[in-house]
Amino acid sequence: MMRIISTVAEAQSLSRRNARALVPTMGALHKAHRELIRVARQHAGRHGEVVVSIFVNPLQFEPGSDYERYPRPERADQEFCEEAGVDLLFRPSVTELYVEDRSVFVDESVLSATLEGKARPGHFRGVCTVVTKLFNVLAPAVFGEKDFQQLAIVRRMVRDLNFNLEIIAVPTLREEDGLAYSSRNQYLTLEERAQASVLYKGVRAAAGLGKKSAADVIAVARKVINEAPLARIDYVELVDAETLQPVEIVGLNSVLLVAVYFGKTRLIDNIQLG
Repeated sequence: MMRIISTVAEAQSLSRRNARALVPTMGALHKAHRELIRVARQHAGRHGEVVVSIFVNPLQFEPGSDYERYPRPERADQEFCEEAGVDLLFRPSVTELYVEDRSVFVDESVLSATLEGKARPGHFRGVCTVVTKLFNVLAPAVFGEKDFQQLAIVRRMVRDLNFNLEIIAVPTLREEDGLAYSSRNQYLTLEERAQASVLYKGVRAAAGLGKKSAADVIAVARKVINEAPLARIDYVELVDAETLQPVEIVGLNSVLLVAVYFGKTRLIDNIQLG
């Protein structure tokens, strides 16, 4: 039977004798989270523990963003976790994780300066801070590759701060038309949703070019995405998967990342090339 806890003290009191794997989320759970939970179970083993944390982290939201309206279907998320075979649900409040006069943060300064970090100042400081807290009280963690920059930054943080734990990456899970599962997909209107699959079509078309120049693959992705009348491109970038720095030619470690607005909803996607 799944256990629900809401305090750091409860989390820290848990036995560490069994293997454990953590799936950190902000809730509004969907099929991609189920895949993360499945991989977490493989890692923890039949006798280990799968932990899901649900915390809408205010530090990840820049001023004027959708923090207040971010979906929080508490009951549905709890049932989702129970049906998925989660052993422990960690559901802390904001005041439980962040004291009012907090003055210490974890801030990665190189990988977070580009792409999403440029578009969302402070976002990755929030990610690194909350993930560090979760690592301290819970377990090794499972992350999806859809948020590729986030994955790269967490890996860098683990390396640089000598965390003794493993980061487990899970390939992006997609809907039938290729759109990556995301909690923000529910913000889309029917018309926007019908066009949103153009993100994946764009990166797939670029990947089909082979080892071409960055200019070529970016141009193809932009052309395909711009065929959707409601799409408004924020960025299309070809970068090295580890450093996140721009590259001129598609190589074995290249990743194409895109961010596109549909109305007020901003979606991201990526594909590894080479």
